[in-house]
Amino acid sequence: MILFQNVSNEWAKTILSDAENFTEERVDEVLNKYLKDFKEGSLKAQGWPAFMSAYTLSKAAMNAYTRILAKKHPSFCIHCVCPGFVKTDINYNTGVLTVEEGAQGPVRLALLPNGAPSGLFFNRLEESEF
Repeated sequence: MILFQNVSNEWAKTILSDAENFTEERVDEVLNKYLKDFKEGSLKAQGWPAFMSAYTLSKAAMNAYTRILAKKHPSFCIHCVCPGFVKTDINYNTGVLTVEEGAQGPVRLALLPNGAPSGLFFNRLEESEF
């Protein structure tokens, strides 16, 4: 589960965890700063995650963009969902869940009725905090 607290750069964490005030432009600003620091070889010095930093930032940004979309389109049902550690080619089938088990959460959310809450984060089948 990649949540905002996994972002170790304090400036970026402040922006990405402020759901009431972040915008697409602010999220883009965080990603552009990360890319700049990556290109300069200064990720560690700038306080970015040491392990899987691009993955961590991409998931945090995706969660932020999803919340922005949910706010912008309140009549849509838009959520973030972590399917869990699923056995797939990308992890050489080292995951603990089958593809079918991993699909349960996304499918359940896709089948929610009109008017269901929006802008939430789900860890598999359970609502969780960002």
